[in-house]
Amino acid sequence: MSSGIGMDFLIGIIVFVILRRAISYIIKAKKKGVKCVGCPYAGECASKNNGADCNCQSDAE
Repeated sequence: MSSGIGMDFLIGIIVFVILRRAISYIIKAKKKGVKCVGCPYAGECASKNNGADCNCQSDAE
């Protein structure tokens, strides 16, 4: 039984670390003024569109 509890604890720690890093990445991006956090062109879209919503799919093509 102790190995099951240990494995659950390990999985819980891994999930916690992943969530913490994702949240900190989003917070840093928002502080930089990025509108579309997951978009590879997020920093460029906002400056091209005068701060309008990111429309990266149409800009990349």
